Amino acid sequence: MIQTFLSLVFGGGRNAVVETAEAFRVNAEKSDERAAELQGAALAQLAAEFKAERKGWYDRFIDGLNRVPRPAMALGTLGLFVAAMVDPIWFSERMQGIALVPEPLWWLLGAIVSFYFGARHQAKGQEFHRSIAATMARTPQVVGNLKSLRALEAGSAGVADTGHDAGLSLQVQQADSEPNAALREWQDASHGR
Repeated sequence: MIQTFLSLVFGGGRNAVVETAEAFRVNAEKSDERAAELQGAALAQLAAEFKAERKGWYDRFIDGLNRVPRPAMALGTLGLFVAAMVDPIWFSERMQGIALVPEPLWWLLGAIVSFYFGARHQAKGQEFHRSIAATMARTPQVVGNLKSLRALEAGSAGVADTGHDAGLSLQVQQADSEPNAALREWQDASHGR
């Protein structure tokens, strides 16, 4: 009777207890696997979307020109303040000329400046996202490299895996730090001691 019950619950390659428990609680291991796969797929998609491209001399030249307007506007504004203090009459003559500019031209200038700085902000934001995606795509490789480097540390007890046994890990490390008796005997024999 017990054998019949056990074969009913656990028979046929099934585990009714696990299947029933998974109806009420998510399998943590499978959930972690799905999350890792999802994150890997998202990073791969992000890296493909923001793939870094090499820039030629023309692109670098244009990027350099794009850096000129903001400092020029800031320095020009400071220059106007200096000019107003040094030669107020010359400054007033120039401001009278600016007062004659029609209002639609001011609106056009405002739109051009807004679009320029908005487009520049958008382009720099996308470039930043590309660099973040490239960095995130390299993360698994860096983590693997760090694990490999830590395994090569002089004090690591990686030769004999001691698991979570701290006492055994300490014994292995102490044994590694003690001189090798056979090597010491050979050295003594070769040096004639």
